[in-house]
Formats: sequence, structure tokens, C-alpha cells
Amino acid sequence: MATTANQPVITCDGQGVDPAARIRYRTETLVDASLYTVWHLQTDVGNWPSWQAPVTSVTRLDDGELRAGSAFRWTTPVPETPMTPATTLTITSTVTHLTPYRCVRWAGPGVGDGLHIDNGVHVWTFTEVTGGVLVRTEETWTGAQVEADVATSTAYLGYGLEAWLADLKAAAERTDPAARP
Repeated sequence: MATTANQPVITCDGQGVDPAARIRYRTETLVDASLYTVWHLQTDVGNWPSWQAPVTSVTRLDDGELRAGSAFRWTTPVPETPMTPATTLTITSTVTHLTPYRCVRWAGPGVGDGLHIDNGVHVWTFTEVTGGVLVRTEETWTGAQVEADVATSTAYLGYGLEAWLADLKAAAERTDPAARP
């Protein structure tokens, strides 16, 4: 879903994605589960590989609950594109903002063999609504390599975010069957 001027800005504690970034994607889904379940799946980053096939490993770089200042390193395979070889992307994310059960924002670089994202900024919001939790997310990428082909980079970013939301929805709804009638 492309960001348009009439869509509300996705922010966490007033901070959104990089407004100057040329690569940007945003999407949302309704998850038929409790806010507690959705929040804990998303913020228990060490367990991402158990419900997200594209996440092959996660290492927390600090201890305790996820909070502003927390950092984690995670890996995900990236297919070959017209500009880059197939590789494993290693992403180091630092949480910059977090309001429990409402939003989280992290940022950091992604590096793989033949692929470099200087900075990715990712914002998630979680809102209880009739029927479950509305999860909204937006991410931006910057860097000369990914900006050399904005359309392809945006397409791959979008593919990844859509898959992430689908996996989050499936895991939450499988984990929290009491949320559904």
C-alpha cells in the first residue's frame, strides 16, 4: 500500500519513519486476537523465528523487556534482485520509541553480501477495535545501493511487510483462539 497524503501518519510517541526516504511502504491488517497476544508476539523478538519463517535468527543485544534503547540483531534471507545477489541480510535494530501495547519504533542498518541498507526505520502501532487489533506498520529505507532502484527496493520492502503481517496475524489467531467467536 503506497503512502498518500490523505492517510494518517503512523507514529510512535510522535516519531514516524524517515520523511526524506525515497523507499517507503505502509500496510495494515486486522488481527482477531487480544491486544496482549499481538503485542507480546511482536515484542518478544527472540521468538520471531518460531512464527516468522523469513526470520532465521535473532540475538538480543541487551536483557529484559523490549524498551527504548533495546537492540537486537536478526537475519533474513533476501532473494536475488536485478541489482543484488541472493544473500542473508543481517539487520541491527535499536528501539528508539516504545509505548507498551500501543506502538514501537526501531531503526538500524541492514547488511548482506552485495546488499547494504544504510538505515531502515520501522514503526508499528496496535489499536484495539471491534473484531480485534488493528496493526499498522510503515517502514523506510535509505542508502545509495537501495536508492539506485527505488521501484524494486520498494517492491521487496512491501513483500516483506505484507508477509510479516500475515505471519503475525496467523500466529496471534492460532495462539489466541478465545478471541474469536
